[in-house]
Amino acid sequence: MTLLDAYALIAFLAGGPAAGDVRSILREGDAAVTTTNLAESLDVSRRVYGLPIERAMEVMEPLLDGTLVTVPLTADVAVRAASIRAKHYHRVRRPISLADAVLLAAATDAGGVGPGNGDAHRIATSDPDVLAIAREERIATAALPQQG
Repeated sequence: MTLLDAYALIAFLAGGPAAGDVRSILREGDAAVTTTNLAESLDVSRRVYGLPIERAMEVMEPLLDGTLVTVPLTADVAVRAASIRAKHYHRVRRPISLADAVLLAAATDAGGVGPGNGDAHRIATSDPDVLAIAREERIATAALPQQG
């Protein structure tokens, strides 16, 4: 399973540099997004790119009906996200968002996502801080191209 971060979905919705990579991941048929990252992608797509949330959902809904699995924010994931952010966050050196921490926590979910569970699970992001933390936490990654 590949967990897409908000940037990946925003690139897909708004046509960013990673859009082609995200389409490839979606075609693989084993993509997921946390509900937190979904909310962040809709928010940023609207505020920064002017894409109405309703229009973004018209694009997303067919994906959410099968191609893209949503991963809810459970209490266990929330606790792991808080631990990850508390361990790695620094406002200058590593300003990861809470949504980034949720993404990382979901990738380490004991319910089958993450290291040691036998399946290849990864996160797809362009964020260098998130990629660095993923390496430290032994989470597989798919590095996406950054916004120019």
